[in-house]
Amino acid sequence: MVFGLSSSIICMGELLIDFFCTDVDINLLEGQNFQKQAGGAPANVCAAIAKLGGTALFSGKVGNDPFGHFLKKTLDDAKVDTSMVVFDDFHPTTLAFVSLQANGERDFVFNRGADALLMEEEIDTDQLNEAAIHHFGSATALLSDPFQSTYFQVMNNAKAQGKFISFDPNYRKDLWKNRIPEFIELAKAGISLADFVKVSDEELKLITGIKTVAEGTNYLHELGAKIVAVTLGSEGTYLSNGQNSEIVPSVKIKSIDSTGAGDAFVGATLFQFAKANLEIADFERLKEMIYFSNKVGALVCTKVGAITAIPAIEDILSV
Repeated sequence: MVFGLSSSIICMGELLIDFFCTDVDINLLEGQNFQKQAGGAPANVCAAIAKLGGTALFSGKVGNDPFGHFLKKTLDDAKVDTSMVVFDDFHPTTLAFVSLQANGERDFVFNRGADALLMEEEIDTDQLNEAAIHHFGSATALLSDPFQSTYFQVMNNAKAQGKFISFDPNYRKDLWKNRIPEFIELAKAGISLADFVKVSDEELKLITGIKTVAEGTNYLHELGAKIVAVTLGSEGTYLSNGQNSEIVPSVKIKSIDSTGAGDAFVGATLFQFAKANLEIADFERLKEMIYFSNKVGALVCTKVGAITAIPAIEDILSV
């Protein structure tokens, strides 16, 4: 697969507000102080691509309200193309409220709004057709229609056109709760269409039901995935192209906040795919790319904030 230096990447999914409770060890019932931050995994991926010098477009829907305009401005400031952001005049921007307790558990409330309602006819087809890479890494897109149907329709259309498809199932237990079997089947459908699949080791076990990383990864290849990256935290990333596999190490850092690290990893990987003559069989080149992405993900953990923590290219090369 050959991409040019200006190859664009479209990331489709949710753009929302995360309200983090800044009170220490307290639940949402008692929490009083909250910090507003831009959220949404595909938006984080876009920001990482743009920060590294790539061309990233975000496709999704927000409310035509102050929160929606704040989110668009955040992406604009990150040099992400927001021309495919749709404003909904009738539904509010999606909001998430989160507090962290001493035992590590999160208290979580999700008020879903406009992101759930993106329709296929609201998407700019010309821009879709121009993009070399299509990334589907939404934590919310699989939850319900109409966005679920839109998501898979766009993914199937991209597959039919021979586009390079990236998929991250982005499992969030707070969102799926007693619907885990449904999530697994939808994730498998996405994986079957993908050229590149990124999962955590926990997601791999959940989706495949297989405990070993190697066997679980082989199962994803059997579903249709061409390149699989299984993130293993500080151990690095298990990489497989269906013929070769190896754990690509990460770099040692002092982790402060891991929020957005996986999204930054994906963004760094797609940034490299977009500007390279990518040969799936060239495992040595793939390992070099994933090592670079591991560094990006690790450096994000050294700062607070998914988008603001994304490192500059010179900081990555110096590690």
